[in-house]
Amino acid sequence: MNHTYIIGEIGQNHNGSVDLAKLLIEVASRPVIDKLFGEKLRGMDAVKLTKRDLSQELSESQMIRRYETPHSFGKTYGEHRAALELNDEEHFELYKYSKSFGLDFVETLCAPGTLSLLKLFTPDKLKVASRDLTNLPLLELMAETKIPIILSLGMSGKKELDDALHLITKYHSDISILHCVSEYPTQYKNVNLNTIKYLQKNYSQYTLGYSDHTIGIATPVAAVALGAKIIEKHITIDRKMKGTDQAGSLAMDGIERMVRDIRNMEISIGSEEISICDDVKVAKEKLERSIATIRPLKKGHILTENDIHLLSPGSGYKWSERQNIIGKKTVQDLPVNEIIYPDNLK
Repeated sequence: MNHTYIIGEIGQNHNGSVDLAKLLIEVASRPVIDKLFGEKLRGMDAVKLTKRDLSQELSESQMIRRYETPHSFGKTYGEHRAALELNDEEHFELYKYSKSFGLDFVETLCAPGTLSLLKLFTPDKLKVASRDLTNLPLLELMAETKIPIILSLGMSGKKELDDALHLITKYHSDISILHCVSEYPTQYKNVNLNTIKYLQKNYSQYTLGYSDHTIGIATPVAAVALGAKIIEKHITIDRKMKGTDQAGSLAMDGIERMVRDIRNMEISIGSEEISICDDVKVAKEKLERSIATIRPLKKGHILTENDIHLLSPGSGYKWSERQNIIGKKTVQDLPVNEIIYPDNLK
């Protein structure tokens, strides 16, 4: 992968509305322009939705539990969850809509029953939510499809990850692993981006990335600097909308800034060398120091080190080259504080 794969996580931020989900897809597909340099940058690569099967989601007592909060879409938690679900056909409609904008479509599948949507279409990738990394029966069903799988580590350690990988790799090895912290929003003291380095040392055969739940864009950009090849971030139309994930998501301006900064970070990383790029050469010639006269010199004067000092521009001899001119004669009168060039000497 020669660029960071950026996933805009819609999740449940569509609030049960296909139209709102389509609007989020349109926002995710918008081009990103670096206004300072006027460059068009690569936008987001994918959007992600979440599919639940409520018959395989919660205990009965949790389904009937009263759920009366400012973000509730129903009187019970079961009614709330049901209001936020889109059916298989609606997911298929959004898959096609994403493709019309050139975006990949990623699905988080939360139960065996959700695999029914695979009868209608094949997502580009399947996502295993942090809470389901230990749900080995679900992982096996997903692995059997041989669709590329993304694992999120928000609630698990090394053993749980290794168990999941041992199972999935029986079927295929097209696996991505995302460092993640399942705290909403994540406190910066808990982010521990150096986990990415640990994954690079111990799981380098997989594509590695970061799923972010912090407020703002600093940590995903920093994750890219550390080598993350996938970034996942919740997106919304308005952070003040009803819904528990809205406030911790990026709205339109934040989406543009995050994508812009990630793309510019990719460009900035460069190669392991010390070099002078072509765009610096103009500044180098203008600002660097060259050997110049420290006093007026007459024609035929033999140069000594006492005759010279350094001034800009940098188009003449450097101080390290002074032995090439010491002892030579001037071919004309030279005024004070002027650069000495080869045709001034013999």
